Amino acid sequence: MERKTRIIHLGLGYKILLFAIAIFIAGFSLFFTNNLVEKLKISEKKRIELWAAAYKDVISTDLDQQVSMISFQIIGENESIPVIMVDENEKIISFANLDSLKAESEEYLQSQLHKMKDANEPIVVEYSSEHRNYIYYKDSFVLTLLQKYPYYQFSLVILFVLVTYILLVISKRAEDNSIWVGMSRETAHQLGTPISSLIAWVEMLKIQQPDDPLLPEVRKDVKRLETITERFARIGSPPKLIVSDINDVVQNVVDYLKVRTSSRVEYELNKLEDDLPVEMNISLIQWVVENICKNAIDAMSGVGKITIDVVRDKKNVVIDFTDTGKGIVKREFKKIFKPGFSSKKFGWGLGLALVKRIVEEYHDGKVYVVSSEIDKGTTFRVELKIVENF
Repeated sequence: MERKTRIIHLGLGYKILLFAIAIFIAGFSLFFTNNLVEKLKISEKKRIELWAAAYKDVISTDLDQQVSMISFQIIGENESIPVIMVDENEKIISFANLDSLKAESEEYLQSQLHKMKDANEPIVVEYSSEHRNYIYYKDSFVLTLLQKYPYYQFSLVILFVLVTYILLVISKRAEDNSIWVGMSRETAHQLGTPISSLIAWVEMLKIQQPDDPLLPEVRKDVKRLETITERFARIGSPPKLIVSDINDVVQNVVDYLKVRTSSRVEYELNKLEDDLPVEMNISLIQWVVENICKNAIDAMSGVGKITIDVVRDKKNVVIDFTDTGKGIVKREFKKIFKPGFSSKKFGWGLGLALVKRIVEEYHDGKVYVVSSEIDKGTTFRVELKIVENF
């Protein structure tokens, strides 16, 4: 159990490590890009301020004075930062680096101006105490993309982690399935020879001591072993489902267990008189009932009462198994159905995992813990669909 627990914890550790690495990469990228964006924003603001100064130099220079060629060069170099210049009355004087076709619409220009006002404080171009213009601007297209880039990258990293995790889960599940199928069929193969011998011995006893009262029970046990072997041999193959009364199936299992468990274990079966037809594999559903009952017996340490209630709930048959055992803490209600989880020192944790697989995967039903109290008992519930109009 210790080694098994370490393996489970190791698998969880790899998942946490993978997620942590993804978060680190995305976080570092976000931090680095945001830092770069802030520096570029400062750089772009300085460029606009320089552009505004050059524009002022060109406009305010008298016609008979020589305009600095540098000013013209600075004005011409702004080919990426969208700008709009307005006067004191908010009338648009000029603009640059906007969509030339859309810019023919006054509505488009006003919407861009509104966005620029929200993005940055205006740069004032003052020609005199009475005359000034205002230059509004927003981030360049490249800077806007750069701001969005880390979020795209973060989304891709998360998508990569999710896809990787899903593939790992599918791979692990396929590996588990192949191991289960291999172990089950090998078990069936190993049981075949001794069961054949037991059948022969039973036939010899039947001839030599036909009136022995124990002979029918021995034959039942041998038949039971044959059924179990068939179950193991068929694991991994789609089960054959037939419609049958669930009452009879549960009754047969209880009758079988009564004479093979301690007299200190009491069984109480409450079922409806009406037939409850369910499409099922009888052998596998018997296995479900048997496993839950055996789990209850272990929880009660071989002393107590198992109450089985079979009722109809709308379109389902509901089977409740209530024991008087040691109970289960709430945080383990779902864990107990996972392969490898066992409260017993030398348990493999396969019984309830098989129950869940048989009920939910093969019969499209549900199995879960309804309630449990420590040192008072537990109630398991199995839900199976009723076949209507049968």
